[in-house]
Amino acid sequence: MTATHEAVARRLRDAYAGAAVAPLRDALEPTDAAGAYAVQTINTRFWEAQGRRIVGRKAGLTAKAVQAQLGVDQPDFGVLFDDMRVADGGTLDPARAIQPKAEAEIAFILGIGLPDADTTPEQVAAAVASVHAAIEIVDSRIADWKITFADTVADNGSSAFFVLADDGLPLAGLDLEGAAMEMSVNGAVASTGVGAAALGNPLNAAAWLAQTLSTRGEPLQAGDILLAGALGPMVALTPGDQVEARIAGIGTCSFTYKA
Repeated sequence: MTATHEAVARRLRDAYAGAAVAPLRDALEPTDAAGAYAVQTINTRFWEAQGRRIVGRKAGLTAKAVQAQLGVDQPDFGVLFDDMRVADGGTLDPARAIQPKAEAEIAFILGIGLPDADTTPEQVAAAVASVHAAIEIVDSRIADWKITFADTVADNGSSAFFVLADDGLPLAGLDLEGAAMEMSVNGAVASTGVGAAALGNPLNAAAWLAQTLSTRGEPLQAGDILLAGALGPMVALTPGDQVEARIAGIGTCSFTYKA
């Protein structure tokens, strides 16, 4: 980690006050994964020192089309903190966001940790305590979402908030790959998709997360929440929007974007 990484990390932290910053091209090459994760780690440690608690991770860029758009061949991850969770059926104050978008996902809560750098989807399945419908509210501290791979990684995977259905299901018998997703905004369908959008199966995305974090010496722990990636297009939010995600066979969750 360099002085440049520290400066970029501070630039991103300051942007949370509400003013998005220019893309980070002056400090990070668009595909500089090592530098971008160094910046993300600096801010993760900063926020932990302030008392924020890590409750899990999110996988991003799990759709091949989005990877192609950003010129990379791999997903990315961000850290989920306890204060990012919005209650199912609750509200998110627009004053807390800059340029948010919602996407529907399948989430897992782990019953046991996944310390193995060679974790397989089968091992993930055995570790899952419950499966939940989820909505991730992504946001970017980069102006106008003009992001490269390095921008989004440095910016904690463009993460902001998440909603988890209160009711989870055991994994056994669920069709994660074929689960149809429908996300509505103010009662009108705004996004549709299927479980296979997340690297072919959300368990594949979770296995990638487990492998990657183990290699970094930060293995997934029992109780961690994993957001396995968007199942369909994300939708920009306008104050007053009521958002609901329905994932067939898995569940429903919702929130309202208002003060």
